[in-house]
Amino acid sequence: MDVKVFFVNRKLRKIAPDSEKSEQSGKIAENKLEEAKKLFNFEFYEQAILTAYTSMFHIARALLYKDGVQEKSHYAVYFYLKERCGVILK
Repeated sequence: MDVKVFFVNRKLRKIAPDSEKSEQSGKIAENKLEEAKKLFNFEFYEQAILTAYTSMFHIARALLYKDGVQEKSHYAVYFYLKERCGVILK
């Protein structure tokens, strides 16, 4: 699927690049990753997975803000990263 479709249907939209929001999302990602590690160590596996996902989402969001893109869909983020950064997730 072409990422342009997500801009047309407003699941992604262009905004001014925002280094402050990018940095904030990066910090949230770091904090969530540390939280996920602690949850995993205490054998709260389901919560650890959810928190690790949240960490990955926020680091992706940091990249989008840096590029001047606002997301409205996690699915659209995948396609944006795949096209923009060559990220391929299976």
